[in-house]
Parts: sequence; structure tokens; C-alpha cells
Amino acid sequence: MLIIGLAGTELAAHEHGRLTAPGVVGTILFSRNFRSREQVTALIDAIRDVAGDDFLVCIDQEGGRVQRFREGFTRLPPLAAIGRLYESDPVEAVNRAEEHAWIMASEMRAIGVDFSFAPVADLERGSAAIGNRAFHADPAIAAELVQAYVRGMHLGGMAAVLKHFPGHGSVKEDTHESVAVDPRGKDEILRDDLQPFVAGMEARAEAVMAAHVRYPAVDDRPAGYSRIWIEEILRGELGFRGCVFGDDISMAAAGGVGGIAARVAANLDAGCDLVLACFPDVVPEAIAAVEGRRPSPAERIAPLRGAIGSTWEGLIDNPQRDRFIARVTALEP
Repeated sequence: MLIIGLAGTELAAHEHGRLTAPGVVGTILFSRNFRSREQVTALIDAIRDVAGDDFLVCIDQEGGRVQRFREGFTRLPPLAAIGRLYESDPVEAVNRAEEHAWIMASEMRAIGVDFSFAPVADLERGSAAIGNRAFHADPAIAAELVQAYVRGMHLGGMAAVLKHFPGHGSVKEDTHESVAVDPRGKDEILRDDLQPFVAGMEARAEAVMAAHVRYPAVDDRPAGYSRIWIEEILRGELGFRGCVFGDDISMAAAGGVGGIAARVAANLDAGCDLVLACFPDVVPEAIAAVEGRRPSPAERIAPLRGAIGSTWEGLIDNPQRDRFIARVTALEP
């Protein structure tokens, strides 16, 4: 039920108990956990030594300004660079989206990361939180590129997580720092913002992350706390059968329902399978909040585990990777 954050570049003694606590199924790594490729590989190995081979290790490795591991890895351009290419050469843009995804996925799989929270399926429509993390403002263009990105992740041995459902790109506020409200009606959101999510689901994305945005014309609760958005619309109308994540419970926009325990409960009661507790300070309370709760269905969690990937040595000897990197890194950021 929980994906938790760790404090540093080595596994602390007190974190062993957190990794093996009931309800904890994975960890998310950040820049604070990274010093070098060798160090973070050793950290991941240590995590698995404690928590087991099925324990999930994940990251936000989107490219652009959201890339947690940089030194020793390919510096990936933001997705909007691919969207700009689409305007002049759609075929090449689709190819670059697949290659960008494959580079990211194959590098993360080579060090033992199961999946990245990618791709961003939001629209590039002026959101402070999203900005150039999204492919494009046009729903049809974004949808085609999201599908290509999901394909590339799968080719790299990695599950895809579409975020931030049902769309954060049309909301100016940043949910990390403030409450965010989208006053539009359901029909407009379905017509525009949901197009890339539907396309990603058609490409068999394994998971969706719900936004902390409120859409009061549909439900006054943020999407991650809303049974209307998750159970009625996502699972009911759209037929999604994969894993649903609630976004980080430490974010400012997550606080409307109360403290940490209330936030965890609100996500799970709404139908989320997994909840992110990214900051170590909130982890003990989040663990206490899931005590006695029924685990998420195993068939939704298992597909998130990474496929067998290349070793790092095998990866760098791959001439196809060199060609992909040359083309992707040549994109204007």
C-alpha cells in the first residue's frame, strides 16, 4: 500500500524496519539518495537484501528538470522538446519519444530500478508544476507521443505510469506548494486533458497516478481522494484495470483532509492501490495508518516489477544506444 522515501545515500539501520513493515511494498529514490552510479546501485542492492527481490524500487526520471540521477547517466531533454519537433516532423518526433523512453528505462533497469513515474500525460498549457515536462498543448499530439513513450518504456523492460490523472497541465497552481483547483466541467476535461491518458491506457500502461488537483464541477475532493474520479470514471467509464497511485502525501495540496494518517486513508478509501510517502519524516505515521488494511490486489502490483534488463556493461556496448543518445540529446531543451 505504501511507497516510502529514504533519507540518504546509504541504508540507515532504522530504515530496515520501515522497509519490512506491513503494507510497505516499495521505495522511491531522489537526488538525496544519489552520489554516483556505483553508490546508488549498492544502495538498491542493500534495499533488496533487506526487503526481498519483489520489493519495488522507483524514481522520477523524466528528463529535463525532473531527473533524479544525472552524473553517469544520459542527460535527457524535457518532453516538450519532442513536442516541438512534432510540429515540423511528426514521424521523427514519435521515434524520438520511443528512443527517449528506451534510454531512460534501460539505464534505470541496468542498475535495478523497477520503474519511473513516467510519462507525464498532462498537457503543456501553462501549469507551474508541469511546464515543459509535458509533450504538447494539443491533446491529439500529446496522445500520440504518450503512446510512443509507453512503447519505448516497455521495450526497455519497464512499466509505465501515466501522470497526473485526470490532467494537471491546465491548472496554473503547483500542488507541491498550494491548493490547485480546475473549475472546468467533466466534458471539457474528457475531451482535452484525458486524451493522452486514454491513449496511454490503450498502449497498455500499467499504472496511473492521480493528481492532487480539485475539480469541483465533478467532485470537491482532489482526484486522488475521489471515488468519482478513480472508481466511477477511471475504472468504470474508462475501464482501467491497472494500478492507481496517489501522489505524495507531503505535498501542500494533499493537506485538505487532515494529517498524514487521514491523507493515507483518503487515498486508499478512494480506490488508490499505492500511496507515496516520499519524505522520511512522514513514513512512521503513514505505516501506522495502513495497519490492518487489506493489501492491494497482487495482480495490479506485480506488473510494476521490472523485466530482466541488461547489465550496465552490456548496455554501454550496445551501438543502438549510442545512436539513440545522439539523436535524443540533440533536441533543443
